[in-house]
Amino acid sequence: MARKPESSIPDISVVVPVFDEEGAAPALAREIAAAFRGRNYEMVFVDDASRDGTRAALKSLSAEIPQLRVLAHGRNSGQSRAVRSGILEARGAIIVTLDGDGQNDPADAPGLVDALRAGPPELALVGGERVKRQDSHAKKVASRIANGLRKRLLRDTANDTGCGLKAFRREAFLRLPYFDHIHRYLPALMQREGYLTAFLPVNHRHRQTGASKYTNLGRLWASLSDLFGVIWLQSRARNPGGVEEV
Repeated sequence: MARKPESSIPDISVVVPVFDEEGAAPALAREIAAAFRGRNYEMVFVDDASRDGTRAALKSLSAEIPQLRVLAHGRNSGQSRAVRSGILEARGAIIVTLDGDGQNDPADAPGLVDALRAGPPELALVGGERVKRQDSHAKKVASRIANGLRKRLLRDTANDTGCGLKAFRREAFLRLPYFDHIHRYLPALMQREGYLTAFLPVNHRHRQTGASKYTNLGRLWASLSDLFGVIWLQSRARNPGGVEEV
């Protein structure tokens, strides 16, 4: 895919995966533009083969939001693959991810970027931790159990890896092994590579349109399978303690 001239390279790329989010995506794009006004950024929406008017609704905003880029998958491949597609095409050194349903508040995103920039070079990711989650009781209980189990087994220090709002260094992400659902294990995988991670409280909002793409049972089955895979990856890691030319 052709990229824009080097002179227009942004500092920050906001990557948003969307699937059947015609009702939420345009408003979310406008909120992102408001949150990052005055900063050198781009936003990359990745349409994961939506069956509704998501793609057309986003394309119609091109004149209104010149920082907006819209990528499209040929077939549905899932949230993690859509995030990866966006990061591969992103031009900013810092990546911000948000879920496409509008439950993450874009107003919190610049604060994560600033915390990442203010940290040491080893700090590769600042993740959001949702406060006052606006989900069903069953979903919150399932998430609490899954997060507790994952944190205990992986020792990744993250209380809420399910929060889609994160800021991280693109270079660090590209060093990670890719697999489906990787977005839930970014803190553990970053730490596996020797990077530091940090977390800040962020807002969480009610879903205004559409419906969740996951069931609690489906999420649990995928989480267990992926969890064992990440445990294996951790067991096979060997950190050289830095590399320098001599």
